[in-house]
Amino acid sequence: MLLLHPFMMSQNVWKGVAPLVAETGRYEVLAPTMPGHNGGVKGRFFLDTAELADDMERRMDELGWDTAHIVGNSLGGWTAFELARRGRARTLTGIAPAGGWHRYTPAKFEIVFKFIAGLPVYLGAKLLGERALKLPYVRQLGFVPISATADRLNDEQWLDIIDDVTHCPAYYQLLVKSLLMPGLLELAETRIPTHLVICEKDRVLPHPRFTRHFTKHLPEDIDITHLDDVGHIPMYEAPRRVADLIVGFADSYASPPPHEAIS
Repeated sequence: MLLLHPFMMSQNVWKGVAPLVAETGRYEVLAPTMPGHNGGVKGRFFLDTAELADDMERRMDELGWDTAHIVGNSLGGWTAFELARRGRARTLTGIAPAGGWHRYTPAKFEIVFKFIAGLPVYLGAKLLGERALKLPYVRQLGFVPISATADRLNDEQWLDIIDDVTHCPAYYQLLVKSLLMPGLLELAETRIPTHLVICEKDRVLPHPRFTRHFTKHLPEDIDITHLDDVGHIPMYEAPRRVADLIVGFADSYASPPPHEAIS
């Protein structure tokens, strides 16, 4: 199972989820950091989702994985759909996936503007690092693109978030490229089992404005789950719910069917 993180984050977002999936004993789990993000390879100056998918394919090839159950959140969801288009997915779970727009869809410019508007926060975090957490109202403002409420994020998660955000050259690379590119195309041609997860408190890609592209263009028989009371990156605040959702969907299409270990 391949777990792909959102924009500006890293494999850290899966800390609470990956072990829960792995401990079922039914899936090998890979949660890599994508190019241009904290701990990932540098990549070209102007990154795009095709290059992110190229890197994930290389990692899958190294493991001998022709296909995998692919799960992606936000940018990771966009990349997951690209991998599915290339025939590398057994199942696809998109958690608040990005890319739900055409080249000139207003939604695309809205999301790019949101990240540009966050530039002062980004620069402040770059300058102060973890000391930024001591400033007034930082947590009250910083949770908005991440979780439903500020109190859902613990100190360890905040430190991971700051470390990821301050070591993300893709902040510039992907925003510039996104302005020039269309979003996800050929969704109607998706033939693999697909699960669209909508986060009800998502302020980055709020429903239904940013999910309409998927519900309109994906085949009618896809699974859709509404996760109530969680924000854009639900792995931080609801790891067990997310893990159960992922495993439950993958188990439905696992071959051979999953079985519990006999104690």
